[in-house]
Amino acid sequence: QAREDRDSLQNVLNGYGLRLESRRKKAKEAEERHVKLQMEENALHSRIHMLSEMEKLYEGYSKAVKLVMGEAQRGSLQHIHGPVADLLKVPEEYTVAIETALGGAMQNLVVDREEDGKAVIQYLKRRDAGRATILPLSSIRPGELREGQALRREPGFVGVGDQLISFQPQYRNVFSNLLGRVAVMEDLDHAIAAARKYGYKFRIVTLDGQVLNPGGSMTGGSASRSAGILSRANELERLNEQGRGLREQ
Repeated sequence: QAREDRDSLQNVLNGYGLRLESRRKKAKEAEERHVKLQMEENALHSRIHMLSEMEKLYEGYSKAVKLVMGEAQRGSLQHIHGPVADLLKVPEEYTVAIETALGGAMQNLVVDREEDGKAVIQYLKRRDAGRATILPLSSIRPGELREGQALRREPGFVGVGDQLISFQPQYRNVFSNLLGRVAVMEDLDHAIAAARKYGYKFRIVTLDGQVLNPGGSMTGGSASRSAGILSRANELERLNEQGRGLREQ
C-alpha cells in the first residue's frame, strides 16, 4: 500500500514538474516579448517626442509664423487662433489632397478681427520678420462651389474640400473660403473629365495631390507623404494610439 501511495505521489510530482517546466517556458517567452515591446515603446516615444517638439516649435512654418506664434504664447500679441493647419483635422486618406489644396494657406494666421491682423502686420514690419497672410474671423467670407450638387453625380468625385475635414464651428467661414471651391476627385482621369465638362471653372485636386487649376493649367508630380504639416499631426495621433496599445500589451 505504501509503495502504491509512493508511486501515485511520484506521478503527481512528475505532473507538477511538467507544469512547472511549461510555465517557466511561458514566463521566459513573456519576458522576451516584454523586452521587445519595451524597445518598440522606447522607439515610439522618441518619435513622438521629436514630432511634438516640431509641433511646439512650429517646425515647417515660415519665420514670420514662428515669431508671431511665439509672441502669442507670451501674450504680447492677442486674439490669435493659430495657423490654419493647427485648426483642422483631416482623415488619413484625404491628407495629401487637402495639404495640396491648401498649399501656402496652411500657414495663414487666423485672428479675431482686422485690428488684430493689423497688430500682427505692424509687429512683422518692426521686426523685419517677413510676411504673413492674416484671416480675420470678422471679415472672412465663405466660398461656394455652385457646381457642387451636379458634381456629386460625377464618377470619381470624392467631395468638396471643406466637407472632407473637421473643425470647430467658429472656423466654418475660414475653411469654406479656403476649400469651399475645391473639388476632390479620386484620380487624374476623373479630374480631367470633370474639368472639361464644367469648363475649367474651379480647382480640382486628386487624392494623390495632382491639381487642375481654374483656366486649365495643371500642377503635379510626386507628393511627399511625410513632409507635410498635416501629415505630421496625423502621424502624432496615430503614434499616440499605437503607444496606448503597446502599454496595454
